[in-house]
Amino acid sequence: MSERIGRGNRWGLALVGLVLTALGALALARGLGVFGPAGEPVVDGGVRDFFLRTSPWIWWVVALVALAVALVALWWLLAQARAEPRGPLRVESGPTGLTEVSPAGMAQAVADDVASSPAVLSAHADVVDGRGGPSVRLRVVADESAPLHELSRHLSTVVLRHVRDALERDQVPAIARVSLEPSPSPHRVVR
Repeated sequence: MSERIGRGNRWGLALVGLVLTALGALALARGLGVFGPAGEPVVDGGVRDFFLRTSPWIWWVVALVALAVALVALWWLLAQARAEPRGPLRVESGPTGLTEVSPAGMAQAVADDVASSPAVLSAHADVVDGRGGPSVRLRVVADESAPLHELSRHLSTVVLRHVRDALERDQVPAIARVSLEPSPSPHRVVR
């Protein structure tokens, strides 16, 4: 589901970007005098005459188009706010039974594992079950003075190994977003 929404977001934003770029190019061309003398008002006599000739039904068309745009925008916002399904992750299924783990519990364990690195100031994890199986999303705040290769090593050799072992999979896709912040001073005085 989130993959389909992500693809729809990319296509929708690309389309809106192309339309706005074309409108901007047309406005720039009009301002430079490509479509007539430069400095002419955009709403000239022809535009005013068109709206006077087609009034009042043109305003109903404008209102319907605005309503359609508003409904599409509302649908898009609601799609962004929709939470991904949080059902249990199926680890193993066979004739002897079914093994499932809680995504929230797994995410907390992954976050705790990430936070065990001395370079990490805070960590948050999400474990999501997608079409290709579970994946991990990490948001890590790391000490800007810590060597990043140590953090990378910790994530790849410790954290992801534990995730693969827990989920009994050879590969688990992971995305880590790392922010760097200064370490809080150990000599800070709180008043």
